[in-house]
Order: sequence, then structure tokens, then C-alpha cells
Amino acid sequence: MKAVHRYRVPAEAARLIRGLHPQIKRKVRSALDLLARDPHAGKALHGELEGLHSLRVGGFRIVYRTAARRIIEIVAVGPRETIYTETLRLVSKIRGPR
Repeated sequence: MKAVHRYRVPAEAARLIRGLHPQIKRKVRSALDLLARDPHAGKALHGELEGLHSLRVGGFRIVYRTAARRIIEIVAVGPRETIYTETLRLVSKIRGPR
């Protein structure tokens, strides 16, 4: 099946993906391809991360949002233990102080 959506990966996340073990890197890339076909494959996040989704890839998570024009914006990629805290930090920095 052909990809319907495109995705944008920020430079920081791309560097992290490049540095992963080859087996995990393949799984992350497969998950990105899955998101291109089905952006609703992940679960919706709640609370301060509302509007974002998370897709499980083994012990890692891909946090993303769907944008206009069939684009999926990857917000962060990382281990489950720290990804949500890191994502909240990134999102807070983008949104600015409240």
C-alpha cells in the first residue's frame, strides 16, 4: 500500500535515530512508514500533551502530531522511561511561558 502522508523529523530526532542500534533503527523506520499509511496507529495522549499521539516501538516511543496537508510532524523519539517528560519540555519551550 502506498504512503498517503509524509512525515517531518526534526534534526535532533533524526540524529537520535541514526545513532540507534541497527535493529531498533529498522523498527523505528518501519513504524514511521506505518504512520505514513495510518496516522491513527498510535494512541492519543492526554493532559498537557493533548493533541499529540504516541506510537510504541519496543521500548521506544515516537511522539507525533498530524498537521495540515497530510503531514505528520514527529515531535520526539526516545525510550519510554523519559520520552513523555522530554516531550513536555519540548512542547513547553515551543508554546512559551503561560
